Amino acid sequence: MSSADRAGRFGLRLAVWYAALFIASSAVIVLITYLLTSSSLAQRDHQIIDAKLGEYATVYANGGLRALANTVEVEQRTSGERIFVRVLDGGSEAVLLSNAEGWDPATLEVGTASLRDGTVVQVGKSTEARRDILARFRATLGLVTLAIIVIALTGGWIATQSAVQPIRRLSSAVRRIIATGRTDERMPVATEDDAINELTQLFNAMLDRIEGLVRGMRGALDNVSHDLRTPLTRLRGTAELALGAEPDLERYREALADCIEESDRVLVMLNTLMDISEAESGAMPLRRETCDLGAAVTRALELYRDAADAKGVQLDWGVQHQALAYVDPVRLEQVTANLIDNAVKYTPAGGRVVVDVDTADGRALLRVHDTGAGIDPAELPRIWDRLFRGDRSRTERGLGLGLSLVKAVVEAHGGRVDVTSAPGRGSTFTVSLPAHAL
Repeated sequence: MSSADRAGRFGLRLAVWYAALFIASSAVIVLITYLLTSSSLAQRDHQIIDAKLGEYATVYANGGLRALANTVEVEQRTSGERIFVRVLDGGSEAVLLSNAEGWDPATLEVGTASLRDGTVVQVGKSTEARRDILARFRATLGLVTLAIIVIALTGGWIATQSAVQPIRRLSSAVRRIIATGRTDERMPVATEDDAINELTQLFNAMLDRIEGLVRGMRGALDNVSHDLRTPLTRLRGTAELALGAEPDLERYREALADCIEESDRVLVMLNTLMDISEAESGAMPLRRETCDLGAAVTRALELYRDAADAKGVQLDWGVQHQALAYVDPVRLEQVTANLIDNAVKYTPAGGRVVVDVDTADGRALLRVHDTGAGIDPAELPRIWDRLFRGDRSRTERGLGLGLSLVKAVVEAHGGRVDVTSAPGRGSTFTVSLPAHAL
C-alpha cells in the first residue's frame, strides 16, 4: 500500500470519527430539544386545565350548577381550545357533561377538583393537537438530523483533508530525501501556530542536525584518511626501501623500528577514538577516588618540562590551592597532560604556560593559560570536534583528538570544560570537576 493510500485511509478514519462525534452531539441536542418541547406542551395543557378547574369551582360556588352549565356552554362556543367538562354529584352520577361523544380518558389530559359539597368537577383537554405538533416537530427534526449527517460527513472530509495535507507534504519530503539522499531539503513552515507546524519545524531541525552530523562525519573521515595515509605511506615506503636494498641486518632493524613507530602512531589515533566513543556513550570504566589535582598537575608539568624548555616556552605553576576531586586518577592525568601538551604545542618561543589549581562552589578547578596565538572565534565552537584542526594548527604535528578526549572524559566524570580565547592573546582552558561522589 502506498503512502498516499495510507494517508487517504487515515483521513477517512479521521473524517468518520469527526462526523460521528458531530452527529452524536447533534443527536443529543435534538433529543433534548424534543423532550423539552414535549414537556413544555404538556405543561401548557396542565396549566389550562388547572386554570379552568379554578374558574369552574368559583362559578359553581357562586351560582351553582346552572351557572356552571351556562359558563361551560358559552366557553364551548367561543373558546379556541377544545375543553371537555364533566360534573359528578356525591353519588358519582354525571350531572353535567360537555362533548359527551369525545369524552375518552385515553385521549384526554384530565384534571379533577373536589368541591365542599362533595361535587367533583373534571376538566379534560384533548392531546390530539399536542400529538400533531410533536409529529410535525419530529418530521422537522428528522430532516434537520439528515442535513446534519450530510454536513458532518462533508465538513469532516473537507476538514480532515485540509489537516492531512501537511502530513502528506511531510511524507513526500521524507520519501524524496530517502530516494535522493539529499538532506538539504526543507519543508516550508506556515505562519499558523499549531501541532502540524510544530512538527514541520522539528522535522527541519532534525534535518539540520542530521546534515551537520553528516558533514562532521565526512570531515572526520577526510581527516582520518589524511592522517592515516601519511603514516601508512611512510610505513610502506620504509618496508619497500628495506626490501629493495642489499641485505643488511642493521638496515632491517632501522626499517622495523620506523615501521613500529608509524604503527604506534596509528594505534594511538585509533585508541584515542575508542576512548572518546566510550566516554561519550557512558561505557568508559572509571575507577573513581578522591584525588589531589595538584599531584596530577605536578606529574604532567614534569613530563612536559623538557619539551617546553626545548621550545623556549616557560612552563609554570600559578595558583596552587588544594583541590580534591572525585575522579579516576589515570583519566585525570590524561586530561591534564592533554591540556598542557596542547598549550605548549601552540605557544611560540618566548611564550608562557601557567597552570592554576583552585576550588569554587564546592568543585575542583583546573586552569591552563597560555600566551599563544589564540583561537579564531569562527573556529572556537569546533575545537571540541573529533579530528578538527584549525588553520593555525595545521603546521603542528597532531591528531586533532586531544581536546575531544578532554571534553569527553571530563563530561563522563560529571564535569565541564570551557575555553576563553582571543587571537593573539592566548587561550585559557578551565576544567570543573566534582569534589565528591554525585
